[in-house]
Amino acid sequence: MIAIAYLRSTLYYVLLIASVLLYAPIMFATAPFGYDWHWRAAYGWLWLHQQLVRHVCGLKVEVHGREHLPSEPAVLLIKHQSMLETLTTQLIFPRQTWVLKQELLRVPLFGWALAMLKPVHIDRGSAAQALKSVLRQGAARLQEGLWLVIFPEGTRVLPGQTGNWAKGGALLAKRAGAPVVPVAHNAGTFWLRRRLLIRPGVWQLHIGPPIPTGGASVEAVNEQARAWIEARMAELEGRRT
Repeated sequence: MIAIAYLRSTLYYVLLIASVLLYAPIMFATAPFGYDWHWRAAYGWLWLHQQLVRHVCGLKVEVHGREHLPSEPAVLLIKHQSMLETLTTQLIFPRQTWVLKQELLRVPLFGWALAMLKPVHIDRGSAAQALKSVLRQGAARLQEGLWLVIFPEGTRVLPGQTGNWAKGGALLAKRAGAPVVPVAHNAGTFWLRRRLLIRPGVWQLHIGPPIPTGGASVEAVNEQARAWIEARMAELEGRRT
């Protein structure tokens, strides 16, 4: 079974690269027409990616808690474990963009197309400058009506592990008057970082109740989101907190 899973994973990566080569020119062709066209083209590619994961790798997506999504733009705090959640959030949540390291924008084709989707790009070599970029660019994106995806630990972590939870997302939400929405999932159970193998199964993603930021401190908001996410992650991964 593992051998078959490796073969299916290899086929997925081949098709993924082919899809980037196909969709990148489509993205660039939308350049004269503005962001709405960029987003529609990107959505088509992300939908195709989800179909590849589902039908080639046998990994299905199950979403819980959609009823918790607020009507106004929010800051989504999500545990980062694999490529899966980064390429699926656009299909689950309202139109959004991401906080990401600026090096990704220099990746040929993929990064150039990504730059057209108004990401909040940061220099991870300078924590102070990165926070300023998140607050400045993030506030602008929320004002435009976009939701913002932030990985508070800053990098991918293995299942069962917890990194340092930065407060930038909670601080941005509080300053912008936007709620924080905590999101937990178990993508790392099926797709570990820097691993070829993508295991079949059911990837579960849980959306928590929105956390208002008006009457609470940044530390309290960040801790409430962290506690909810870590507790739900423990349940999904079958371990104790």
